[in-house]
Amino acid sequence: MSTQSESTTVGLDLPRVRRWLAEHVPALEGEIDFEFLSGGRSNLTYRITDAAGHAYALRRPPVGGVLSTAHDVGREWAFISALAPTGFPVAEPVALCDDTEVTGAAFYVMGFVDGKVLADEEAGLEFPEGSRAPAADHLVDVLVQLHSFDPVEVGLGDLVRRTGFVERQLRRWQAQVHASGAADLALLDEVHDLLAEHVPAQSTGIVHGDYRPGNLAFAPDGRVTGVFDWELATSGDPMADLGWLISTWAQADDDVLPTTPGPSAVPGFPGRDAVVERYARLSGRDVSGLPYWLAFSRWRSACISAGVRARYTAGHMADDGYREQLTARSESESRMAHAARESLRDLGI
Repeated sequence: MSTQSESTTVGLDLPRVRRWLAEHVPALEGEIDFEFLSGGRSNLTYRITDAAGHAYALRRPPVGGVLSTAHDVGREWAFISALAPTGFPVAEPVALCDDTEVTGAAFYVMGFVDGKVLADEEAGLEFPEGSRAPAADHLVDVLVQLHSFDPVEVGLGDLVRRTGFVERQLRRWQAQVHASGAADLALLDEVHDLLAEHVPAQSTGIVHGDYRPGNLAFAPDGRVTGVFDWELATSGDPMADLGWLISTWAQADDDVLPTTPGPSAVPGFPGRDAVVERYARLSGRDVSGLPYWLAFSRWRSACISAGVRARYTAGHMADDGYREQLTARSESESRMAHAARESLRDLGI
């Protein structure tokens, strides 16, 4: 049996996980190898490959520093299991392990989806130029499809929350950023209070929570082959997903950094206005309130980043090179907090 370094298998008790996989994923053949997949900053993801070349993906929470209601792989499992039968592009749900004795936390196994994840400008430049606009179009089409589902009708009724989405989110991230610590807590508190005072009317649907090119896989022709990272998914206002997507959608002439890296500033991708127009036209939704959701997304991004930085600082995540970026990430959090406040000023708030 091959040996694998602890740095690439953090969070996995390899003998126990291998035994569990043999019992619950009978399609696996022979020796099983694990490869840590970098890119995600919350739950840990591994590619599983057997002797015959069959590939799956395994997801589990970080090994520590888990914040309340976050990193819920059971939630991810529920969403992909509900959406897979609809034809929506999610990985095939294979097996869920809720026995924390196996490797210290619950985890699940899903089919491995082939495709290019467009996580940053480098990935965008590597993607065929003629497929960049189609990728953006299909990304929007898939988001519209997601927002067309009634969460109760697809079997997610147990996860539908009756209280306001924005109110829940403001409470959650406010508590977590105080637990994690951030350099600009006073400013983040100010933005939180302003957002809370100006909550818009809300609708209800499925909200992915982190919908962006870096959480999608694309075929060479631009078609979306998979939507990943459902740990933040919930019921709520679909405008939250559009606001988050737009907050990540950089343009070459931007003064404000995106909430998270992406490929959109690369030539061939359309601008934000075209993305919003396509979503509005295909969904039939009123997008006039989008500026509020942009401010909310920037504030939320600063809160999330503080939590990620705290987990890496404490050594609760695999060593994928992110620790080298911690100082820059702290500075980015500060800029994002100020950008959120400016967004509200633009709204007259």
